[in-house]
Amino acid sequence: MANPLQEQLLKAGLVSKDKLNKTNKTRHKQAKQQSKDAVTESDKVKQQVKQVAIEKAERDRELNRQNLEEENKKAVVAQIRQLVELNQIATDDGETVYNFEDTNKIKHIYVTENLRNRIVNGRLSIVKLDESYALVPTVVAEKIMQRDASFVVLINEAEQVSDEDDEYADYKVPDDLMW
Repeated sequence: MANPLQEQLLKAGLVSKDKLNKTNKTRHKQAKQQSKDAVTESDKVKQQVKQVAIEKAERDRELNRQNLEEENKKAVVAQIRQLVELNQIATDDGETVYNFEDTNKIKHIYVTENLRNRIVNGRLSIVKLDESYALVPTVVAEKIMQRDASFVVLINEAEQVSDEDDEYADYKVPDDLMW
């Protein structure tokens, strides 16, 4: 017996040995249960450290996603710049003004009469690169639109060739022609 009071009560005959053992067992069970249920300070610290690590990993993932988006945007802009620079049609000696709308403002570029007709017919398009405008073939402008439509300022629809301008209007293509 570890408790001197219990020993005295047992000697005095006020308590039986069975009752004393029963109380010791219940006390022991309660202490054991409390130690199981009680979250120690070290457990709390471990949980906080885990939570901080999870939050940091989420922040890192979000930053990585943002950086990847920025890199992709830069790559798209570089591709567009390359497409425009490789396919740009020179308008240096243009004497005709071609007016077009860009963000609700009327802008103009000087082109030759031939280039103006090609723009009107939908063979050439106008794209914006930095603060200037460039003429590119409509096929290139459509490729640019696939990457980022904000760079394309004007694409006219191609006019259908009328029958009177068509050189091959007299020659009919058979329906069963195999290529």
